[in-house]
Amino acid sequence: MVRSPPPFARFEWLIAWRYLRARRSEGGVSVMTWISLVGITLAVFALIATLAVRSGFRAEFVDTILGANAHVTVYGAIYDAETGATSRLLTEYAARTEALAAVPGVTRAAPLIRGQVITTHDGRTSGVEVFGLSEGDLRSLPGIAADETARGDLDRFSEGIAIGSGVARELGVGVGDMIRLISPDGVKTPFGTSPRVKAYEVVYVFSLGRFDIDRTRVYMPFAEAQAFFNREGGADEIEVMVTDPENLDRYTLGLMQAAGQGALLWTWQDASGGFLRALEIEDNVMFIIMSILVLIAAMNIISGLVMLVKNKGRDIGILRTMGLSEGAVLRVFFLCGAATGVIGTALGVVLGCLFAIYIDQVFSFVNWALGGGVWDPSIRGIYNVPAKLEFGDVASAVALSLGLSFVVTLFPARRAARMNPVEALRYE
Repeated sequence: MVRSPPPFARFEWLIAWRYLRARRSEGGVSVMTWISLVGITLAVFALIATLAVRSGFRAEFVDTILGANAHVTVYGAIYDAETGATSRLLTEYAARTEALAAVPGVTRAAPLIRGQVITTHDGRTSGVEVFGLSEGDLRSLPGIAADETARGDLDRFSEGIAIGSGVARELGVGVGDMIRLISPDGVKTPFGTSPRVKAYEVVYVFSLGRFDIDRTRVYMPFAEAQAFFNREGGADEIEVMVTDPENLDRYTLGLMQAAGQGALLWTWQDASGGFLRALEIEDNVMFIIMSILVLIAAMNIISGLVMLVKNKGRDIGILRTMGLSEGAVLRVFFLCGAATGVIGTALGVVLGCLFAIYIDQVFSFVNWALGGGVWDPSIRGIYNVPAKLEFGDVASAVALSLGLSFVVTLFPARRAARMNPVEALRYE
């Protein structure tokens, strides 16, 4: 009894490899096959590059927000029955801060004074937001203490203020310069409230990586901020940081209990949730669009394989006459088409990964070639194009490309397998 060979036997690979190596004059790989190979390569490259930039944008946004802002903000909402007013000032902020810091998972809890002022220097004016923090609490902010591009001495924070690089650029100031802060909520007099104006020395200039933050943020010593904004004996809010800011639900109950009566919580996800949802929707749309491009590139495999089947009609008839089964013929031409998808996918993965790894150099070259101004941080919000390679993104791109390539290959391979050997050899 003659045993049939197993699927994808060695001779099937050899026949497929021979067809792929054959010159066009011998009925080998056609121009359409090369076009489909290049198309799949570019489509996979574009898909991986898009996914990497997408992941980089989200990671950059989240890291910047979490590195310079509270993960959870605790503020007051205390109702006064006598006056009928609701006060947001936390008068027992020291005790509340200590209780919040003791909650499991909390890495930082700091009282904060916040206010909006106008800054002026040498005829230049800019609106900024002042954050009043103690020196120790300011040092505990990752984006401040670990800033390698910062200028000045943070040890002198008690003698002046720290400003963002965007504020410094807008006002044309540097470390050691004096700037004036003007608050409309100033000294109360019999004739009304007069603006408070005071000059401060710039002792530290930082860059947090987001243009909108660097352009508007100023840090002031906590006690000085209390006096400047008329918050003596109180704090506007308490900012809390936790070990896992992506999963804040696990901390909510403990934080509410520690914050005490008359306190409300506001998370970074509440503040930035709309932007994150917009990013997620954009990610899904971009993935669908790039998937369509991969599908279009994979469809070219059909054209190339149909031409190969037509050129190899005589060979198919001879192989079938020699005893090759329909399944063997199908697998031979499937291997021919799948090879295009595999090679194109591999080349696309290499190009996409290299683009993500060397994205700074790529955009530096593009910026130089176009004469500068390609990336405007005042519009984009960040200073460069971020990219983050993630295994899941690369794996999804590979799975999509190979899956589509294998599926579209089946149709012309099935046609070759069903070819009648008598008809194939009739005119030979």
